[in-house]
Amino acid sequence: MTRFDLSRRNALRMFSLGALGVAGSGALSACAPSGTGSNSNGGDTKAKDFRFTSWSMNEKANRPAVEKIVADWEKLKSTSIKTTSYPFNEYLSQLTVKLGGGEITGAVQLDIAWLGTIAQTGKLANLGTTAPNGGYTDVALESGTYNGKQLGLPWTTGSIGLVANGKLLDKAGITEHPTTTEEFESVLRELKALGGGVVPYAAATKAAQLKDIFPWMQTFGCTLLEGDRVTIGDDASVDAVTWYKRLYDERLIAPDVDRFDARALFAQGRAVFYDDAVIGKGVIASQTKDKKLAGAMQPVPRPVLQKGDIPRALLWGQVLVIVRGHGQDAATEFALHTTSDKETVTEYFEQVALPPTTTEGLEDPKVQGDAFTTDWTEKITGTATGSPFWRFAKSAQIEEAVAKQVQAVLVGSATAKEAMREAGQTVKDLVRG
Repeated sequence: MTRFDLSRRNALRMFSLGALGVAGSGALSACAPSGTGSNSNGGDTKAKDFRFTSWSMNEKANRPAVEKIVADWEKLKSTSIKTTSYPFNEYLSQLTVKLGGGEITGAVQLDIAWLGTIAQTGKLANLGTTAPNGGYTDVALESGTYNGKQLGLPWTTGSIGLVANGKLLDKAGITEHPTTTEEFESVLRELKALGGGVVPYAAATKAAQLKDIFPWMQTFGCTLLEGDRVTIGDDASVDAVTWYKRLYDERLIAPDVDRFDARALFAQGRAVFYDDAVIGKGVIASQTKDKKLAGAMQPVPRPVLQKGDIPRALLWGQVLVIVRGHGQDAATEFALHTTSDKETVTEYFEQVALPPTTTEGLEDPKVQGDAFTTDWTEKITGTATGSPFWRFAKSAQIEEAVAKQVQAVLVGSATAKEAMREAGQTVKDLVRG
């Protein structure tokens, strides 16, 4: 298992300062111009009241922490924030429709993977004069950059990787994490023997979350994209999906699972491995009845195809963007405070385990002392990269196209070779468009 010689402080710094594959001006640039300008979309930009749109307020584990940030700001500024939330799996589509209809203004929570898509609407404010006031780390700032413009203020920066239930590993007599896909498959079979409804690997099998297949494709050697050439459909991508199908057929992974289902299974002590961001620990702690489970959660580097390969992980993070229009100035001030005020970001970290994006926040003792976060940084974020498709406005459609084809393989309506050939052609068309 790959390990890095890092102190806790250096590990936390790397969490936001390393892995430059995220979403910088080059990684998130697209063919079309962003359309961001200085004119508002209508309404009083200096109004004290504004709207805040998020998915976190739709999630039981995160809602209290975000509601407190909102309430504290309303009290501090004697103002009113109208909140709107959508489930994560519906969020981007809802947001795109509502933005197009002019129904959303103010501050908006975004996954860094969506910044290119939302920037294409031409409705986001340029925060280039605001961001320098936050004390953000360089890579955190890059995660909010699109086409050379600072359109987002970073709320958290991390990665998506594997999490293990150490209690179930111990129960199965497994003392070391598997480091290759062959070892991983063997371990999953051992875990299946535990019985009792245990799912060895609560991998994504619903189309809404099947973009999780991308790191596995990369593990098997598919680059996804080389320059402008789409490589999905090559032998490596077929091998990855064939392997995934084998896990499915042997019931080492379960049908109809997305991130939220996986978390629920894990919280119930019924899943051994699943994919999540570092936020997973806080979510599991809030959902489980087993008060010792959070302490048994272990970050696991994604198994590699051959020993010596670099473990794959997807860079992950959130930014706050501002929609030009009513309450724009106040919303910008709120976003800056939410993402950079030391007391606010460290309290948020304590509640939901999402690391800050500022140097000052990362150096706080509460953050430095969290072993799970630093361990995650060392094992997973250290080798994480952004998706090569994020630079395209149609990145969400690209992920959906591949996900549907992978699901077709899982349910037996297409072979891996047929599905990946179809997926590759669809992605090529989307990239050209």
